[in-house]
Amino acid sequence: MPATESVARWTVEQVLSLAPDDASRKAGNKLASAGLWSGTGFDGSGAVWGLCRGSGSKPYQTVVDTTGPAYRCSCPSRKFPCKHALGLLLLRASGDGPVQQGEPADWAAQWLEARRGRVEAKQAKQEAVASGESAAGPADSAAARKRAERRAERVTSGAQELEQRLTDLLRGGLATADRAGYTLWEETAARMVDAQAPGLASRVRELGAIPGSGPGWPVRLLEECGLLHLLDTAWLGREALPDQLAATVRTRVGLPMSAEGPPVRDHWLVLAQYDTPDGRLVTRRIWLYGRESGRTALLLSFGPMGRAPELALPVGVTIDAELTPYPGGGLRADLGRQFATPGPVPGTPPPGGSTATALAVHADALRGDPWLDAWPVTLRDVIPVPSGGGWQLADAESESALPLAPAALSRPGLWKLVALSGGGPVTAFGELGHRGFDPFAAWDTGAGRGGGSGSGGATNGTVRLI
Repeated sequence: MPATESVARWTVEQVLSLAPDDASRKAGNKLASAGLWSGTGFDGSGAVWGLCRGSGSKPYQTVVDTTGPAYRCSCPSRKFPCKHALGLLLLRASGDGPVQQGEPADWAAQWLEARRGRVEAKQAKQEAVASGESAAGPADSAAARKRAERRAERVTSGAQELEQRLTDLLRGGLATADRAGYTLWEETAARMVDAQAPGLASRVRELGAIPGSGPGWPVRLLEECGLLHLLDTAWLGREALPDQLAATVRTRVGLPMSAEGPPVRDHWLVLAQYDTPDGRLVTRRIWLYGRESGRTALLLSFGPMGRAPELALPVGVTIDAELTPYPGGGLRADLGRQFATPGPVPGTPPPGGSTATALAVHADALRGDPWLDAWPVTLRDVIPVPSGGGWQLADAESESALPLAPAALSRPGLWKLVALSGGGPVTAFGELGHRGFDPFAAWDTGAGRGGGSGSGGATNGTVRLI
């Protein structure tokens, strides 16, 4: 990607937001020492490189292309970015280390050239697809249609079998569901995998865990059985559904979907990034907000268990890029062509509303997708206050409030939020679900207060809470 001027360096907070876990964050901090590095440098196109002394005789060759961002290190780590890449970026972020502008070392230049060649080829392919130049021939289209029909038949058989399983469960009574143990649920989930309906399998496994979840589990089991029954019947009657809802149902049962429609170019502010392991895969969620379009978008990337997904964007940066949305009522999109390196420009928060407005937005989203776990909302002028054994965000101008989700109460980010507020109103972005609001980022909107770089950036900068 050509650059006409030197790319601004990221802040320490933005670099740390890339870490796949706390252990990598701590290890990266230890490696941000000039004495461990040699042959370091950066160029105007967003590349940073260096040699890190390790336990072996040869130093680790580390190079980062911040236009991706993308990473390459000769260490054996399976994490992206590894601790050496984090240490190098932290050294660069300090501004007073040995990382000076220059020409890349040969080993770094070779990787950078190959990577950027692949990026350009991918962009050319995407543009060709968008223009219809690489459309599949009639034979390919017919074969793909037959494969889709065969898979739909398998999913239908699985949904019908699952409906019988739910009927048997209700006939025997939910209160006795804990006697069967988890094995029966796992067998049912395996049947859904055989039916090529991984979305149904995942929900069945969740049902199996409910009887051991504590007091009140029969009520929760009934609620989840109702949602699963709704998904089954929606699939079986999908021909009568509106196109958008039918696309949502296909996604929920686990059919693969492709991003389609015209790409949306915007300056996207990175609001949050976090990983969710499910025993088989690690799913990374990245929330973006478009300054001009006013749209919120979700990027998903996946990695095998024990290995973080490769896509990573520093929280608080802004990227000039195209996003292609997926069909259905969700916010998922694919990251397409980038027109500039992600820049560490402090971003103003998305326009938010009151807690009552957030509840109305969440309810409207549930009407389009009843199987939603949570929906992104921005709360404006709220104050974190203790409430019983937990916390809540109270409107500064009214008596309404939203409880913080249990997941938020155990994270260090809660204290960042409280410190940023100092008893005054803040703006917070996060996900609102049936268990409360989970904050991911915050901004100080009060005059005279505001975090310095230690808490996430200058006043009005994005403070990362996860």
